[in-house]
Amino acid sequence: MSAFRFDGIRFYRDEIRDLFAAWAALGLAFSVFIFVSTGRAVFPDIAGAVSSPLFVRVFVASALTVGVGFLLHELAHKIVAVRFGQVASFRADYRMLALCIGAAFAGFLFAAPGAVYHRGRITRRQGGLVSVAGPLTNVVLVGVFLPLVLFGGFPGQIGALGVLINAFLAAFNMLPFGPLDGKSVAAWSKPVFAAVFVGSALLAIGSFLFVGFPTF
Repeated sequence: MSAFRFDGIRFYRDEIRDLFAAWAALGLAFSVFIFVSTGRAVFPDIAGAVSSPLFVRVFVASALTVGVGFLLHELAHKIVAVRFGQVASFRADYRMLALCIGAAFAGFLFAAPGAVYHRGRITRRQGGLVSVAGPLTNVVLVGVFLPLVLFGGFPGQIGALGVLINAFLAAFNMLPFGPLDGKSVAAWSKPVFAAVFVGSALLAIGSFLFVGFPTF
C-alpha cells in the first residue's frame, strides 16, 4: 500500500481516497437535507433542484463547514495517535455513506462516515487524549468560523453554518456512549470529560440561540 509522509505523519493512498470520499458524501448529504427539509426539493422534482446554482452554493458551504469539520476532526485523532506511537489510518464506511445520502433525500440526517483505527500499545490516558482531540478541534473551528458571521452574504452563511455544525459535532461526539469519543474520555478522566462535555454542550446551545441556522 503506497503512502507518503507529511510532517512525519504517514498517509496511505486508500486512506486519502476514503477521506475525500467521506468529505464529498457528507457535503452532498447535508446539502440535499437542507434542500429537502426547507421544501426547495420535493419529490419527484429533486433532480432539477439539486442541479440548480443554489444547490451548488449550498454544497460549497456544506463542504467548507461540515466537510472540513469532519475531516479535521478525524485527522486530529490520527495525528495524536501517531504521536503516541500508534499506527493509525482512517477508513470510510461506504455503506453508511450511501445510507446517509439516501436518508438525506428522505429528509433525515445522520453521519457515520467512518473512523480512525489505530493499533499499538497505549495507556488509558493516551487513549483519552486521542479521543478528545477530535471534539476539541471542532471547538477551535467554532472560533475560526465565528468572525465570518459578522459578514453578510455567502461568507456570513459559511460562518454561521461552520459555527453551528462544529459546535454540534463537538457536543455530539462527547456523548459517553458506544463508539463516540466521550466514552473513552470519561474512562480516562471524569473531570476532563465533564469540562469538555459541558463546555461543548453550552457552546452548541449558544450557537443555536445566538447564531442560528443560515438562510440560503
